[in-house]
Amino acid sequence: METKRTSTKEIIAYLTEKFPACFSLEGAAKPLKIGIFQDLAEKLTDDETVSKTRLRQALRHYTSSWRYLKSVKVGSIRVDIDGNDAAEIDQAQADYATKTLKESQEKFGNKKPKENNAKKQYKDRKPAKDQAEKPDQKAKFQAVKSTKRSIVKTEVKLKPVSADAIIVGSKVKVQLSNSPMNATITEVSGKDISVQLDSGMVVKTQVKNIFTE
Repeated sequence: METKRTSTKEIIAYLTEKFPACFSLEGAAKPLKIGIFQDLAEKLTDDETVSKTRLRQALRHYTSSWRYLKSVKVGSIRVDIDGNDAAEIDQAQADYATKTLKESQEKFGNKKPKENNAKKQYKDRKPAKDQAEKPDQKAKFQAVKSTKRSIVKTEVKLKPVSADAIIVGSKVKVQLSNSPMNATITEVSGKDISVQLDSGMVVKTQVKNIFTE
């Protein structure tokens, strides 16, 4: 009896072995046929090593990878599980893949330096009229700043999650950029933890970036 595969990496590797004309682990990925999950589920109906839930998670992880998203271009052909041509990618699909790829890269800190510099310059810049403000205008401005500080202090503080509390299915907060995002733990593999964001994207992180309220 074969061992049941539970990790995303194991399932993707298994799919690559079973359907080499469709899946791959290296090089350029092939865009997959829309609705391919149903085809895979039917093919693997009697395969006890992969559950439908894990198959869906692995497929989502595979199609949200940067390598895969880069392959979704106008004119490229989607393939079925046997590697046969299924449909041509249109402009809307290509634009969505490009947008998703950009958002994913930005969340992992791959922003262009000029974007960061622009934000810093905007933060440091002060309106010229500030120097000519009347005393009562300055007082109002300071009152607004004081109110903002009070609001910041009332924000909910996040608490680090201990390693033994990292459980598949748990709802957590993930710090990928400046703002924490809601997520659900989908896989724990050593120090690597895969989580699914509310947007549906699956990303890999570590326990130090996971918090709870």
